[in-house]
Amino acid sequence: GFLIGPQVLGWVDLEISNHVIHTIAEVTLVIVLFTDAASTDFTLFRRSGNLPLRMLLIGMPLAVALGTLAALGLFPGWSLWEAALLAAILTPTDAALGQAVTENEAIPERIRNAIGTESGLNDGLALPLVVLFAALAAGASSDGASYWLEFAGSQIVLGPLVGVAIGYAGGRLVGLADEHEWMAEWAEGIAAMAIALGAFMLAEAVHGNGFLAAFAGGLAFGKGLGRRCRFLYEFQQTEAHMLVLITFTLVGAMLLPAAMQHLTLNCFIFSIFALTLMRMLPIALSLTGLKLGLHTIAFLGWFGPRGLASVLFLLMVMQSTDLARESELLAAVALTVTLSILLHGITAAPWARRYGRAQGDRTEHPREI
Repeated sequence: GFLIGPQVLGWVDLEISNHVIHTIAEVTLVIVLFTDAASTDFTLFRRSGNLPLRMLLIGMPLAVALGTLAALGLFPGWSLWEAALLAAILTPTDAALGQAVTENEAIPERIRNAIGTESGLNDGLALPLVVLFAALAAGASSDGASYWLEFAGSQIVLGPLVGVAIGYAGGRLVGLADEHEWMAEWAEGIAAMAIALGAFMLAEAVHGNGFLAAFAGGLAFGKGLGRRCRFLYEFQQTEAHMLVLITFTLVGAMLLPAAMQHLTLNCFIFSIFALTLMRMLPIALSLTGLKLGLHTIAFLGWFGPRGLASVLFLLMVMQSTDLARESELLAAVALTVTLSILLHGITAAPWARRYGRAQGDRTEHPREI
């Protein structure tokens, strides 16, 4: 998107307002959160030796804390909540950017499952932190902390409540229609998307967070349906990928040039830190005691590419709050995602092949939590 945009080759000169970009990004985020949650196979937690559970419940909070400390040290003048917001935005990983890893059968199944399951859930789990830290950062900059804290509370509570109600009821209805053959399979996907968008809009109408509603609705939809959502998996591989591609192209063409105007050396240092120690150290700590090899720990720690979730969370924050550090936040997130696309894209296939060969027929047996 950046290369074909007006700043470089000039092949595409899009006259699109930020509001249109935000709207496209909102729809994409709602669908990605819902489909990721609804298509999650929770039996993979057991089959993966509880690796993703440890990575999510131990590694993820540690990554946010470590990223916050790094941002405070590298960006003088930032408040605690602004630093925490940046860390929370850059914590979720993107499974789509690591498909060379998750679909490589030379890699042990539970390692692939751990990476894929973590990526499918960590965007939804990071979202409450993003909402909370954005509200507190906005409150700190406008001396209205109590209002913003109350706002964050209503967003975090009401959104999931609406999502669970709509998602579970929708899942039951779709399951009932499928059982009685009232609905063609292709129509199930349309129904699921309608449920996702309905949960989002209803949550926003009652002052809850629509994105949290979409994620909670996806989890409840899968539960209400009572079976794996094959049509949602197929949707993820086709239409959802097209939405992601369009969003990345628009962001690259329209927002990346603006971000480059605010790049600094400290921003570059933070981006490198975010892609390495901010994730790899917490992941290593979360896997302590499982008797995994150093190669496996490094592999799990490195393959957490930043992509769509970070970009969409950033756009959500820019649309909903008025932050004093918005330009610096944009620069840090845009640079980190760009470097991640390059570095993880270059290393994914060769390291996956090397790791698969190194493992061979060896089987590691991590003890469960």
